[in-house]
Amino acid sequence: MKLLTLIAGAALSVAATTAIAAPAGMSGGGVLVDGEGMTLYIFDKDAPGTSNCYDGCAASWPPFVAKSGASAEGNFSLVTRKDGAEQWAFKGMPLYYWAGDSAPGDVNGDGVGGVWHVLK
Repeated sequence: MKLLTLIAGAALSVAATTAIAAPAGMSGGGVLVDGEGMTLYIFDKDAPGTSNCYDGCAASWPPFVAKSGASAEGNFSLVTRKDGAEQWAFKGMPLYYWAGDSAPGDVNGDGVGGVWHVLK
C-alpha cells in the first residue's frame, strides 16, 4: 500500500490503493512523496488529464500507477494511460518518479531538462 505524504509539510491521509484525499495544505517547503518517501514529479509537456511520457521517457520517469480499484478525490485524480493503466495526478497533472532518485527524499529530478519539477 502506498501513501502520499509531504516531507516537512502537511501529511495527506490517503491510501493510494483505495482513495486519495486532499491535503491539509502544501506549505512548509515540503515536496510531495509516496508512502515510501520517494519524490513525485510533474512534467511540463503533459496536459491536465493527459500523460505524454511513454516508452523511453517512462523508463526514466516511471508513472505513479494506481492499484486496481483506486479512487480519488479533492486535488487528486486518476489519468488513464495509453496502456489502460491509471496514473495518479495532482490538480490534473500526472505524477511520476525519477529513475535517478535512489533513496527516500532524493530530489535529483527537479529541474531536469527544464521540464520536470517537484511539487512543493
